[in-house]
Amino acid sequence: MTAPDQTCSSELAALLSSASIEISSHGRQLPELREHFAPGIDVTITFLPGDNYRHNIETAIALRHAGFNPVPHIAVREMASELMLDDFLTRLNGEAGVTRILLIAGDVAAAKGPFKSTLDACASGLIEAHGITRLSIAGHPEGHPFLEQADALKVLGAWRDWGRRTNIRVDAVTQFCFESTPILQWIAALNVSGIDLPVIVGLAGPATPATLTKFALRCGIGNSMRALRSQIGRFSRLLTDTGPDDVVRGLRSAPADATAPIAGFHLFPFGGLRKSGEWLRNYDRDPLRQAERAAILRT
Repeated sequence: MTAPDQTCSSELAALLSSASIEISSHGRQLPELREHFAPGIDVTITFLPGDNYRHNIETAIALRHAGFNPVPHIAVREMASELMLDDFLTRLNGEAGVTRILLIAGDVAAAKGPFKSTLDACASGLIEAHGITRLSIAGHPEGHPFLEQADALKVLGAWRDWGRRTNIRVDAVTQFCFESTPILQWIAALNVSGIDLPVIVGLAGPATPATLTKFALRCGIGNSMRALRSQIGRFSRLLTDTGPDDVVRGLRSAPADATAPIAGFHLFPFGGLRKSGEWLRNYDRDPLRQAERAAILRT
């Protein structure tokens, strides 16, 4: 592996400045989003169990009018029919100018229609028929909740192949972690398997350890919980907001070829949009971070 260098570290820092952010499907966070984030960035729209996809369309339209790039989640198990998915995609593209989607299976055990997995939706032919030029899928550095790593890698390989056939850019947005090691190991596994998908690293925005723990347990994040516990001990207060500094520091100090597939960052604003926006704006201004970055570049 090559050593970390200033160019690599600077490129990762630059990617942070254009990180995407997430809001809920009801759209009530739009005023807060406009206050703390600049127009032009990608904003993903969640699709939780029981969501009505028409609300997601309305939120996508509002985001587009506000100058943001809407990136709706599509939970395929929530789609009751091919007709519903077709209508969802048609209106997203036609009414909100959506060209990128984030495709997930959805947090329900049983499919409500014909799509049990994201690959089922892929096989329908509907995605490439509706102006989608970029598709994101979920990546799980700490392990897929239902698949062994070998099977999860096969799914990613199938998406890579689909992207090549359809000329649609496919990338993987990772679940958040509390340390960089699982992310780097997962990227290494992709490289060994010949899966050359761009990787968007998911980061948990600033929040209290209690809040982060709640979301970590809900999302199946386990192995790097020890890193969160060490931060609790370091700050000695359960109410101290913890941001993704350690994860970013670990990535920026990694060998350049280990982070080569990283094409962007995505923030999960568990502590709120204001805290995430402030963290992004202040990231390169903080004297401690500047000293840490200088130390990285000297290694």
